[in-house]
Amino acid sequence: MADWKDTTRAGQGFGSVPRAGGDVAGRAAYDEGLRSYMLSIYNYMASGVLLTGIVALGAASTGLVYAFVGGPLMWIVALAPLAFILVMNFGLHKMSTGMLQVVFWSFATVMGLSLSTIFLRFTGESIAVTFFATAGAFAGLSLWGYTTKKDISAWGSFLFMGVIGLIIAMVINIFLQSEAMAFVISGIGVLVFAGLTAYDTQRLKNDYQYLRGTEFMGKAVIMGAVSLYLDFVNMFMFLLQFLGSRE
Repeated sequence: MADWKDTTRAGQGFGSVPRAGGDVAGRAAYDEGLRSYMLSIYNYMASGVLLTGIVALGAASTGLVYAFVGGPLMWIVALAPLAFILVMNFGLHKMSTGMLQVVFWSFATVMGLSLSTIFLRFTGESIAVTFFATAGAFAGLSLWGYTTKKDISAWGSFLFMGVIGLIIAMVINIFLQSEAMAFVISGIGVLVFAGLTAYDTQRLKNDYQYLRGTEFMGKAVIMGAVSLYLDFVNMFMFLLQFLGSRE
């Protein structure tokens, strides 16, 4: 994820709002702009999750999912989402907002193909229950991250290390095939991405004051949606290990 930090943050406390003259009208305009900015992020994020779900369900219903169970196509579909993430991050400043939108929707589509295999491992009912449980948890955590007066920016490095640890543990467990280790990884994964949901929401909210009025705003909205999308999907996948009933 690109770093939107700016040196103008120095000397400003958490929650400070730069506004001309400090008048009520200026604050109202700022708050309205912030709501519009966050709503745009949530709309993109929710639309991306919906597209992913539709593609996953469609692939499972038509039998296309069986093409991703083994062979070269399995690896292509599994690694393609990572490729899109790298393209969005490293090509962010070179791409237009329109092109970034195309990449985002393509990413959500490929993620749907990648996630379609969960229908081969878990019952449809348990997937639906887990999805709605994740949606409820995500909404509550994101709301808390948006409204809390507590500065949770210090969580960032800790949560990042948690993600790295999860990746290493999952790679190790590919060889160990330990159910106990998989259970622990899933539990930690839920906690890490729950924390990231609140952290990313507050970070995006704070970033608005440095992005408003800039040409970069449109791209920031899409990249913000990507962050929350990944938090949601990863929390869903880890939670599915607990709530999912296997076929």
